[in-house]
Amino acid sequence: MKKTVLLFCIAVSVACTLTAQKTTKIFNGKDLTGWTIHGTEKWYVEDGELICESGPDKEYGYLSTNKNYKNFVLEVKFKQEANGNSGVFIRSGIQGTKISGWQVEVAPANQHTGGIYESYGRNWLIQPKPEDEKYLKQGSWNKMKIRAVGDEVTTWLNGHQMVYLKDEKIGKGEGFIALQIHSGGGIKVRWKDLKIKEM
Repeated sequence: MKKTVLLFCIAVSVACTLTAQKTTKIFNGKDLTGWTIHGTEKWYVEDGELICESGPDKEYGYLSTNKNYKNFVLEVKFKQEANGNSGVFIRSGIQGTKISGWQVEVAPANQHTGGIYESYGRNWLIQPKPEDEKYLKQGSWNKMKIRAVGDEVTTWLNGHQMVYLKDEKIGKGEGFIALQIHSGGGIKVRWKDLKIKEM
């Protein structure tokens, strides 16, 4: 009897672990359910893609998840049109359009896509090596992966590791995931296949 109970407990534990690490889509391909717009810039869905585009105010804009995420692996595909200066924020919070947190950069060629920037704080924490900038396919679809667990953050672009950072302040961070439109106008980026595995 004790052996049966033990095996049952082990099975439940394994099932719970697998469930906790299940990959979940955070964009449904139809609308912005589960997300909140901050600012006056444009966020909309077209042909199953999430699109961010500069509005008439040409200011910063953000689209944040309604749920907070602490430890995770996030995968997302993006395609830059026009300027393409954007980013993916992790463990972040916001007041108006003033965001606090850490951005994994999405930017035009040789502007450090995959690097990590701390908004309204220490600014650039780490940038990709110059020879790694070539992994960005501007004007085509790119796949980005972000792993944030404890105080360690690793980013990949099209299967190539861009940066690894161990940082105590990031480790203490709490908050949502957000996509950004940079200020200045003329920016358009397409996103799709946003999925997350909580750790």
